[in-house]
Amino acid sequence: MSLFELASDTNGKTCENYESLNVSSDGSKLSMESADASQNSSISGDNFDIELSDQTSAKEMPCGLTNGAHSSFDKPSYASDSCNDLSEISEQCSKSSVISSKSSDITESDCLPNNTSDTHNEISDETKRNKKFCVAKISKTKSISVDFRLSRGIAQVNEGNHAYAISIFDQILKEDPTYPEALIGRGTAYAFQRELEAAIADFSKAIQSKPSAGEAWKRRGQARAALGESVEAIEDLTKALEFEPDSADILHERGIVNFKFKDFNAAVEDLSACVKLDKNNKSAYTYLGMALSSIGEYKRAEEAHLKSIQIDRSFLEAWAHLTQFYQDLANSKKALECLEQVIIIDGRYSKAYHLRGLLLHGMGEHRKAIKDLSIGLSIENSNIECLYLRASCYHAIGEYAEAVKDYDAALDVELDSMEKFVLQCLAFYQKEIALYTACKVNSEFCWFDIDGDIDPLFKEYWCKRLHPKDVCEKVFRQPPLRDSLKKGKLRKQDFAVTKNKTALLLAADSIGKKIQYDCPGFLPNRRQHRMAGLAAIEIAQKVSKAWRSLQADWKHSNRSSKNGKRARRKERISMASQNRGGSGCSTSSSLETSASYGITEYRSSSRPMMSWQDVYSLAVKWRQVSEPCDPVVWVNKLSEEFNSGFGSHTPMVLGQAKVVRYYPNHERTLDIAKTIMKDKLFVHNKADEIIDLSTEGKSENIVHAKSCDDLYETVGEDFWLATWCNSTAVEGKQLEGTRITLVKMGEHGYDFAIRTPCTPSRWEEFDAEMAMAWETICNAYCGETYGSTDFNVLENVREAILRMTYYWYNFMPLSRGTAVAGFVVLLGLFLAANMEFTGNIPKGVQVDWEAILNFDPNSFMDSVKSWLYPSIKITTSWKDFPDVASTFATTGSVVAALSSYDD
Repeated sequence: MSLFELASDTNGKTCENYESLNVSSDGSKLSMESADASQNSSISGDNFDIELSDQTSAKEMPCGLTNGAHSSFDKPSYASDSCNDLSEISEQCSKSSVISSKSSDITESDCLPNNTSDTHNEISDETKRNKKFCVAKISKTKSISVDFRLSRGIAQVNEGNHAYAISIFDQILKEDPTYPEALIGRGTAYAFQRELEAAIADFSKAIQSKPSAGEAWKRRGQARAALGESVEAIEDLTKALEFEPDSADILHERGIVNFKFKDFNAAVEDLSACVKLDKNNKSAYTYLGMALSSIGEYKRAEEAHLKSIQIDRSFLEAWAHLTQFYQDLANSKKALECLEQVIIIDGRYSKAYHLRGLLLHGMGEHRKAIKDLSIGLSIENSNIECLYLRASCYHAIGEYAEAVKDYDAALDVELDSMEKFVLQCLAFYQKEIALYTACKVNSEFCWFDIDGDIDPLFKEYWCKRLHPKDVCEKVFRQPPLRDSLKKGKLRKQDFAVTKNKTALLLAADSIGKKIQYDCPGFLPNRRQHRMAGLAAIEIAQKVSKAWRSLQADWKHSNRSSKNGKRARRKERISMASQNRGGSGCSTSSSLETSASYGITEYRSSSRPMMSWQDVYSLAVKWRQVSEPCDPVVWVNKLSEEFNSGFGSHTPMVLGQAKVVRYYPNHERTLDIAKTIMKDKLFVHNKADEIIDLSTEGKSENIVHAKSCDDLYETVGEDFWLATWCNSTAVEGKQLEGTRITLVKMGEHGYDFAIRTPCTPSRWEEFDAEMAMAWETICNAYCGETYGSTDFNVLENVREAILRMTYYWYNFMPLSRGTAVAGFVVLLGLFLAANMEFTGNIPKGVQVDWEAILNFDPNSFMDSVKSWLYPSIKITTSWKDFPDVASTFATTGSVVAALSSYDD
């Protein structure tokens, strides 16, 4: 079924988001296959990201977080697994049991998102031999003939002859419709055939006939879990435990179901009890590791994963899950070591190559990633995850023909899960962006303008991962690749090594590393580092030219004033650029003109004057081309629906899961929420109505609240409250900062997040604030301070730069990438003022969160000065760097620069 054929089939459906029963390759057991992900934020250089609820429709697909990066365009509902790029690897559990007098089992195969098509059976031959099916308990009142037929029916189930087995059980049940063992046998055969409703009906009849049949309770629980009936499944498995309270097998099964339905605390309890009873249950240890990781117990999680491997060093799924665990924590060295072990064990294990490709992609090693993904595709040529990721890598390094070929192949893959549907939608949008970029490769980089050239509706659907049907009908499509390639492709000279290129790349690699957060979940990415360095240098060079013009005007103004002449009045005129692509090479509407930020100038002279938008747009453009999979766009350049307000969504807690990147900010955010609630004595509900907190006792409850549970109990429903930013432009004014939201998720979980709305009115307020902040920077440097190399003299310049950075982070005007763009501009402006940050951002510090969680710019400045200022070196050496804009003049040369490394 193709992407567009699936549209009507997926709208409003789960697309197998819930588990379905699956038969293992040897027909010996029942397994559950799931697309659910563990709750660790990984990441991914793809900042995939960021999502809607498990019942997400095709029209409201999730916007993920790449490596837990700020995800945007929040919809009313969202999934609890939005922070994962990778989480679970398919696993045939070692503890599958059989139809026996004790208990039997529908074991579960845990799936890596985007890898649902592969269920790798890693049960050893010895394990299989130990799992011979036993004859179910035989009733003493039945005849030998019935006993024989029952045994034969069970044997047929074991051999995978499910239809024949059902016919045998039918004969028995015709004679005795309430025979529990026959009902259990037939129900199991139905389950193998994925006839879950029929299976549940038989298990229910068995329970009615014999309430003490623990086997029936257990199997019905497993079947209900496969249908997504989590509450009923847990109830049945709990009932089964009443008959066998020390059954490691049932504890294992309930632990898996709890994990699948994101009750991680209960999963930890069950699986911990299981491994105490069965110390060699490698599957239980693996699931225990994933559950512990989800709730932030990383040390215990690692121990559980290692124990699973200790039990069986050839257990591929355990190695793969441990790989994911290390990648989630941004420990690339250990993740790569695990993958090397996997490939030694089984060089044909395709998931290993996909995982390593994904890890290398996240590290900015796109060419190396392509090699691994190609091996994976040689093993499994229709693997959509490998196809999409390889297309993305080809796209990033400028091999557009190969990228389009892989995007097309991904679009042709048969759909069988929501994850594949999302990838196909992304493949459609990414192909269009690849075609757009291909037609720009030989144009000057300044004409690469996604925000101005690409239709707002297209960008909105791309960011939201919506079905592209409406896009196809309403916007112009990019021309075919052959037309784009006629205009040019990456040329040899783009990759040619020159003295100027070498000098710039060495400087950029050193400067760009300064953007790196030393926090769990933030994987170092050399491609992003180089991007940041080149962008910072170009910003410094262009801002320096603008400041020279301003300084000349300042001097002239002073001379005029001394001579009694009136200083010239400065007026800034915004010059909107024209559509640079035209209908022939733009995914734009026929009436759309570019709204990218242009250069402003003085009407009284021809000297250029940059606006704050011009400065930040330089960083945004570099970020867009460095990782084309990430939809980095200005939010106000989306469709007219912008008027209804979009916003970023950055979760710290999702359900019971602690998001690895952002949970460290949880306690501080909770305290700020309490402070605001005590001060304002009201919050807002989902409908934006005020909830009064001034009633007796609530204020005291807020003071003593220690958790999300406590706050939610006090308010009594989902709510949000807004932080504020003290304005510099208008004395006494408070701007709306971010919104702290607490939303109930399931019985025991919450979505605790910050969400930043971007409405036109808010945009206007922050635009004015940013304009004032930028003017303050220019005034601070372009007067008597101009050209100074005295650290103390430049104090006002530093503070003005930090002040604008504070408002930028609270503004959050991009669909994603606000954090990195903000720090890149900071580095560039410091350079332009002869200051270079030579240190590193301290461990555990996330600069954007420092801004978001401070109400006043002065508080933010105080929080970063302690580590920033001691690492600032006064230098003018950057002035000797070759000009970035002329050295990397074309889009093709920029792509080549980001894709070329000595190794």
